[in-house]
Amino acid sequence: MQQPVSQRPFILTDTMALLAFALALAGDQLTKALVREGLRIGESIPAEGFLRLTHVTNSGAIFGLFPNQAVVMTVASLVGIGVLVYFYHAHAGRDWRVRVSMGLLLGGAVGNLIDRFVLGHVTDFLDVGPWPVFNLADSSIVTGVIMLAVVYLFPNFLAGRPAPTPEAAPTDAATPDGGPSADDD
Repeated sequence: MQQPVSQRPFILTDTMALLAFALALAGDQLTKALVREGLRIGESIPAEGFLRLTHVTNSGAIFGLFPNQAVVMTVASLVGIGVLVYFYHAHAGRDWRVRVSMGLLLGGAVGNLIDRFVLGHVTDFLDVGPWPVFNLADSSIVTGVIMLAVVYLFPNFLAGRPAPTPEAAPTDAATPDGGPSADDD
């Protein structure tokens, strides 16, 4: 059953969502700054291998999709952030998984939006095998989407265990290791 709107947390007062948002945003912006400072565009560390740090710029969407669409992607990011805030308010409730996923999604979206406003492109640097080069904001967005998919497609997954039934509770005065209790003296 869904909570009434008056009982749902407001995103700016939701410590869990704000923490996920802040960690995603700070981690994204810090790592991008380090990459911009330490690597020339196109440079990789190590030079070859399955997992590398490679400094590239991206004027398109996540994972380099839709290149050279900076204005379109900026507008799409602003609309997406608005939709996420609305979705949070409509659906977050008490489910920590939804609240954390919304924080990750918003942190990633804002992280890439900051790059678009300040630099005109997004800094990407995580170069893993055949995948297009990406960044922590992209990872936060993908993780948030996966979490939401799990919550809505598999609602009982990680939802918690049911409380023990009275029949399952111990009835004797034994200690948890099966030995006598102090009351048995």
